[in-house]
Amino acid sequence: MEARLDQGTFRGTRERGVLSFKGISYAAPPTGEHRFAAPRPPLPHAGVADATAYGPTVSAPPQRSAVIDALLPDPVRPGVNGLNLNVWTPDTSASLPVFVWIHGGGFVTGTGSTTVFDGSAFARDGVVAVTINYRLAAEGFLYLPDTVPNRGLLDQIAALEWVRDNIAALGGDPARVTVAGESAGAMSLLTLLTVPRAEGLMRRAIAQSGDGHHVHTPEEARLFASELCAELGVPHSVRGVSGVPADRLHAATNEVIGRAATGKDPRFARFRRLAMQPVVDGEIVPRHPLDAVRDGATNAVELLIGTNADEYGLFCAPTGLADTLDERTLAATVARLGVDPAVMIERYRAGLPGATAAELYVAIQSDWFCRVPAVRYVEARRAAGAESHVYEFAWRPDTYGGRLGACHTLEIPFVFDTLDDPWGIALRGPDAPRELATRTHGAWVDFVAGGDPGWEVYGERRKVRQLGSRAGTVENPGAFRLEAWEGVI
Repeated sequence: MEARLDQGTFRGTRERGVLSFKGISYAAPPTGEHRFAAPRPPLPHAGVADATAYGPTVSAPPQRSAVIDALLPDPVRPGVNGLNLNVWTPDTSASLPVFVWIHGGGFVTGTGSTTVFDGSAFARDGVVAVTINYRLAAEGFLYLPDTVPNRGLLDQIAALEWVRDNIAALGGDPARVTVAGESAGAMSLLTLLTVPRAEGLMRRAIAQSGDGHHVHTPEEARLFASELCAELGVPHSVRGVSGVPADRLHAATNEVIGRAATGKDPRFARFRRLAMQPVVDGEIVPRHPLDAVRDGATNAVELLIGTNADEYGLFCAPTGLADTLDERTLAATVARLGVDPAVMIERYRAGLPGATAAELYVAIQSDWFCRVPAVRYVEARRAAGAESHVYEFAWRPDTYGGRLGACHTLEIPFVFDTLDDPWGIALRGPDAPRELATRTHGAWVDFVAGGDPGWEVYGERRKVRQLGSRAGTVENPGAFRLEAWEGVI
């Protein structure tokens, strides 16, 4: 099967009624003098290019622990141009709604070609699915004085512009694009909704386990970049870092991320979330996303947003922390969040009576990192006159003695209806409920197609759909959590 696009003709594959075109470049290779530059248009080609296999992955440092890497492995596919995307479609002659996926990974890891992101189920259900790669870590987000900032975000915008200009040739309707993302992908998305250059590139958005708080000030971004360049022994400039081989740059990036994360260096006291992330540079990202949301910057886009009930369970039970975390360690970790640990822990003990130290750790960290900031985003939209559909993924597997909870990333194979994929199967177990995958995936398809996932908007009564063993809508769940962080987040 072939498709003719602006840059040339591509040959894809057909399997079980679904056409796929993989590894299509949406921008020119970011190599040589363009390694730390803004993305450029893709290079045209003559003849028919092969699009039957995933393209190269974007080079990124292995910042995750060995445990997490084993549970959620990123494929490594060598090649020159990691700025590529993949498309699944049922019919290239149709005009169907489009679902574009931005992967997570803390802005330093991940790839859109992870097999659990296979878009076949979306295509089966009448949606053209697209997954993208973008530059990560230093190449994508290091703040340098003599080049464009937020290159990773600009890559995402370039991919969305490619979708706008080419998706009709693959059966998609460019006027009905929904952009979705998880973790750093959702953080990127909720920032992009406030970025002028991204205006008009999407009609709907789905944010999974992300928020609009993950941005640096220029001062914070400059501090990290200066520290990294000092670690490398090079000037803080494009010329200084451009000659550094990728493996050395990544090793130094990991070293500095590790130092910033310890909390021991007072210069990094405000690096309590992610060390590398978008920066409010005044041009590409003109303002803090929440300020822009309050002024109505996202009102033109319909939003489905939610979190998992126990996000930080991923970093507790599988790593063994659940077995060793005591009251002293709990207090020390909470103190690093910029709050009085005794007061915060007492608030959570009152809201979660009988919880262990590990359970309190998961609840407090999850709410601080993701859950409460996501609600703040929703409420900022409401104040500006825009409603949102809100969910909580609440299914808890029996893995790790039942202590894992509805952890970070757990919902992804349910969204894509890819429960048979080995990625993350040790978290959800081999018998994860297919009925829940059918319901979750179906809600996403319904929202992409028509803007209604099957439940009411958040509204004045703060209605949240819980996606678990049973479907149900609850009002103002976990109200004590919002009160606990009032004035902090």
